[in-house]
Amino acid sequence: MKIAGIYSFNGGAEAVNRKYSKELDEVRQILAGINTKKYKTKRSEEKIMPGKVLYSPRGLNKAMSDHFLKLEWRKQKVHCDYPTQYYSEGYEPPKVAKNAFREMDFIKNKLGVEVQFGKYSFMVYNVCAKMTIFHNMGFIDVGIEIVPVKELAEDMSSGVSYFEQFVWDLEQRGVSDIDIPVLILGVAP
Repeated sequence: MKIAGIYSFNGGAEAVNRKYSKELDEVRQILAGINTKKYKTKRSEEKIMPGKVLYSPRGLNKAMSDHFLKLEWRKQKVHCDYPTQYYSEGYEPPKVAKNAFREMDFIKNKLGVEVQFGKYSFMVYNVCAKMTIFHNMGFIDVGIEIVPVKELAEDMSSGVSYFEQFVWDLEQRGVSDIDIPVLILGVAP
């Protein structure tokens, strides 16, 4: 896998290069070590591409996870204690899951990494909500978001978002005062 696109959201490239160059080298090493051909194993059952062999997001995620964990990156899970005082009077909510949590894919030395080969909304959530939450909780200072470029996304299930689309949306959205610096890496086979 190769890095085909780099986008600096809210000074993300500068912050990562300045303070986390060793960790960024590890991320580059991990990505370079993923042989995408091994993960083109999913046979499509979608009407628009029946029988086409696609990249397996689960396989790619598992391969990356194995590499990150070998280099002593860790996952960070936080318990969610959902508030109940905002329900309308008289509303009886169903039992809320007691095991609810949020999880950051990988953290090392306060650098958070999320890998997203899914729907567009998850990319936006990772950068514009989850990373801010984990920053506010003291787990990370800056982040890296790894997403497919269009070339890779075209050989995945329909609906998978991609780097070019994500960058356009972030540029149109702009930066908020609560956003943390995030380096967006677009990856290709």
